[in-house]
Amino acid sequence: MAMTGEDPYLWLEEVEGERALTWVREHNERSLGQLEGDPRFAQLHADALALANSSDRLPLGGIQEGYYYNFWQDEQHVRGIYRRAPLAEFARDGAPRWETVLDIDAIAAAESANWVFKGLDCLEGTTRCMVALSDGGKDAVTYREYDLATRRFVQNGFVIPEAKTSVAWLDQNTLLVGTDWGEGTMTESGYAFVLKRWTRGTPLSSATEVIRGQASDVGVFGGVLIDTDGARLPIAFEAENFFDTTYWRLDGAQPQRISLPAKSNIQGLYQGQLVATLNEAWQGHPQGALIAYPLSDTGAETPRVTVLFAPTERQSIEGVAVTRDVILVAGYENVRGRLLRIARSGDTWATADVELPQNGSVTFAGSDPRESAAFVVYEDYLTPDTLYALERGATGARAVRSLPAQFDASPYISEQYEAVSRDGTRVPYFVLRRRDMPFNGENPTLLYAYGGFQVSMTPGYSPNVGKLWLDRGGVYVIANIRGGGEFGPAWHQAGLRTNRQVIYDDFYAVERDLVERRITSPRRLGIMGGSNGGLLMGVMLNQHPEMINAAVVQVPLLDMLRFDQLLAGASWVAEYGSPADPEERAFLETITPYQNLRQRDDFPLPFVLTSTKDDRVHPGHARKYVARMAELGLPVLYYENIDGGHSAAANLNEAARRRALEYTYLMQRLMD
Repeated sequence: MAMTGEDPYLWLEEVEGERALTWVREHNERSLGQLEGDPRFAQLHADALALANSSDRLPLGGIQEGYYYNFWQDEQHVRGIYRRAPLAEFARDGAPRWETVLDIDAIAAAESANWVFKGLDCLEGTTRCMVALSDGGKDAVTYREYDLATRRFVQNGFVIPEAKTSVAWLDQNTLLVGTDWGEGTMTESGYAFVLKRWTRGTPLSSATEVIRGQASDVGVFGGVLIDTDGARLPIAFEAENFFDTTYWRLDGAQPQRISLPAKSNIQGLYQGQLVATLNEAWQGHPQGALIAYPLSDTGAETPRVTVLFAPTERQSIEGVAVTRDVILVAGYENVRGRLLRIARSGDTWATADVELPQNGSVTFAGSDPRESAAFVVYEDYLTPDTLYALERGATGARAVRSLPAQFDASPYISEQYEAVSRDGTRVPYFVLRRRDMPFNGENPTLLYAYGGFQVSMTPGYSPNVGKLWLDRGGVYVIANIRGGGEFGPAWHQAGLRTNRQVIYDDFYAVERDLVERRITSPRRLGIMGGSNGGLLMGVMLNQHPEMINAAVVQVPLLDMLRFDQLLAGASWVAEYGSPADPEERAFLETITPYQNLRQRDDFPLPFVLTSTKDDRVHPGHARKYVARMAELGLPVLYYENIDGGHSAAANLNEAARRRALEYTYLMQRLMD
């Protein structure tokens, strides 16, 4: 029967509690014994390690001050190095002579610390950067000032203690900081809602307040927009919830609200124009559109808006980048990538396609509003990543470097199908399979999806899927269910809050369609998802366990009646609804995987994975779920990585181990 009354497993929410960690180690030992003892594990692990440490990866990063910067990890640099090469040299063939400017392995060794690199923010025109270092992969970071010229942390430089911090350079001696300022300055989601100006040479505690949000906000974050002429505009993002944001200019005596709807995203500045995407219709301009208006109109009630691109119902905008010459738009049409260039001459705007291969994904790999150069990557399910340099004002794309194949794709084919959901909505999905695969319902098939937060599942080359699954006889499926952004904000918003069941109906429709086409059968079908996708897995295990024989449940949300009280959970109320709202709680009670577990004979053996160091999705979700399953006598395997963050892996080697465990489990369930 479903759980009622007081939660008997609250003690498992004590992340580092001795009793909880003893429980974790016992479950790890039992599950690892079953999986690592499988004769297939050793070779899967070796293959996963080789892929994780392979140098056959594009060295992607970003453009700054005439250099191309890249963060790189391999066997010699497990934690990673930050390195750079002259932009022209990188554009030649993507394989320049690199110069290391920051060595995370060396820093971790020197300080006997478990540092994980979380990025850096550099002030243009200088060599000064704020480096974010995380203990074991947590979202909370320590910021320390670093000099790229001397390759050292700056003596008596800026240091911000561990917190979920945002930082931006106002000038060489001044930072805009949002951090834990003490009691009453952090939101219910664990982020800062007070931004302050901090001057070099003064204690952090003396920083002066610039703008203050509300404790009920997700957080208030600082940033700086840079125009094509190098002009800088400091701004604040006040995120009332995960999707509604108020933007503020911070270049005046007082913050000035920027005229945009709550559901919108600022994409940058271009020739004195503010560029943004609309996630809701606004002042007669369509939902999903890319717009621009003069920066001087930011305070106007009705700014002079130009609609630069308005996607159709089956199109979307996935990314926007600004160069000195053009605005670049990476988008999708029926989940197939395309790249647009938009240029302005006086009052005239011109839009054109940039010629690239069809049927895959196009993602940005470096741009700067002060540089003409820009890079994109094309990939599809069976084509390795190819780096393209955009030249002549992005009127042409030149292939710079293609990765060698990391598995033989010649036996395989990628196809797109559609399932019909319960309300008649057409839901696309991709199938990767052998060309000679018999449609006999006996093919071991792994179905992956996410279904939330407007995150799109788009075509991508995965050596791990190819080498560890396809080459061992598996079929791989990606479902483009609602909740994602594949067809723009409307596709996402269709599954918000109490409408969320449509997401699960979409996934069930794809499961059924795979069986009806005789690609697979419930005996041979497994499903996988992480984070919000882990919630999806938990719901499907309760609603339709008869459809599957395996489920990989990664860093999941599972207790939907307490999610808003755990770590960053309060920031997701706009996605899921609030357990404190009677109507929304009533709906959450129908889907929450943890409370709805019950004894049943058709429940398959799932594999649940999480991380002790995950400070985004609390590991208590997975722990309590597994404890409840054990209480009910339901079968389960569990592995908790005691170091990794929300990605459940603090380094490449741990990531490889996790993948080997997952595919060993899938082979046991779907191939044996």
